[in-house]
Amino acid sequence: MSTDDFASMFESASNAGDSRARRRLSAGEVVEGRVIAISGGSVFLDVGVQADGQIELAEFVDRPIQVGDRVQATVVSPRADGPILTLSLGRGGAAVDLSTLQLAREAGTPVNGLVTKAVKGGLSVEIGSTRAFCPASQIERGYVENLESYVGQHLDFKVTEIKEEGRNVIVSRRALLEDQRRVAEQQLLSNLEVGMTVAGTVKAVLRHGAVIDLGGAEGFVHISELSRQRVERVEDVLQVGENVETQVLSLEQTDKGLSIRLSVKSLLPTEAAAVPEKEEILEGEVVRHVSGGLIVRTPKGEGMVPVRELDLPPGADHRRAYPLGRKLEVVLVARDPASGRLRFSVGQVAGVEERRNYREFSKQPNQRSGSLGSLGDLLAGKLGGATPTKPTTRRR
Repeated sequence: MSTDDFASMFESASNAGDSRARRRLSAGEVVEGRVIAISGGSVFLDVGVQADGQIELAEFVDRPIQVGDRVQATVVSPRADGPILTLSLGRGGAAVDLSTLQLAREAGTPVNGLVTKAVKGGLSVEIGSTRAFCPASQIERGYVENLESYVGQHLDFKVTEIKEEGRNVIVSRRALLEDQRRVAEQQLLSNLEVGMTVAGTVKAVLRHGAVIDLGGAEGFVHISELSRQRVERVEDVLQVGENVETQVLSLEQTDKGLSIRLSVKSLLPTEAAAVPEKEEILEGEVVRHVSGGLIVRTPKGEGMVPVRELDLPPGADHRRAYPLGRKLEVVLVARDPASGRLRFSVGQVAGVEERRNYREFSKQPNQRSGSLGSLGDLLAGKLGGATPTKPTTRRR
């Protein structure tokens, strides 16, 4: 490195330090910083000033925090020895008056309030000495059925309206949740790549797939990406609350946010190398019932046995005839070359066995067309090894 390059770097670092030293924060200002330490019940943030900002660790009781995370906070006190920050105004019993609420509305700063009761159309919220109203549509990102479950909880809200000199204050929790989701999505997006394996929790099971919580952001697994075999119902594969590993198929930023398409199927081991041979009889076990038949597991992969291939009398219930765990023999009927899905038959097993026996008979030595002796020898061998004897002729 040349002397000029070194001098340039030194000057740049000095200017950055001077900028941090000159910058001053003000009460109520919203700042964003990176967590640099967690110690002694406090979280320390680099917010671009000479001294590090400080937030009580107790404020993160409802969200995980670790060194390196980026956090948005509000300045409570811009002290020179280290500004005191908060995730939302009013936490920890701090006083909140009308001027604080006005500041929170203008800056978009969250405020903390106590839900005192459920009222018609929403919740009554006590923020300091002010009573506010949160409409039902603004409590969660989705529909809320039971408003009473929120009574007694301390929650964060955004102030959306202040009317009649503070006698009519409207707040929204949904707006805050949307902001948090966007921040989480951006953080997740910076670490996600197509093809990456990610762990998540099943948040919802829908008709055409499942919603997976990836830790702040959500992804979607279409029903066609749940298994290498045909899936009739998502509930047959995934349940709400279940932990699952998925692979990222695509990432797309849309008007509604980040769209993440996931796949469970792509992480499943391929069974292409274990395709059953033609007319190979396999031992199987019934592992699932579907509306059109059975799902059977064999040493060479799972496949479906349609009702028409079960060799049942008309009107018989295939679920009762073939309960879960029942062992049975199947043969391969078809294999989809695109998806690899297998289609088995129970009813065709007998025909395969007959053809196999005939081939064995045809391979016997000294066969002569129409020779009953040769066929008799074969049958005798299968019945225990007895050998037919020639009739004796009695002498006169």
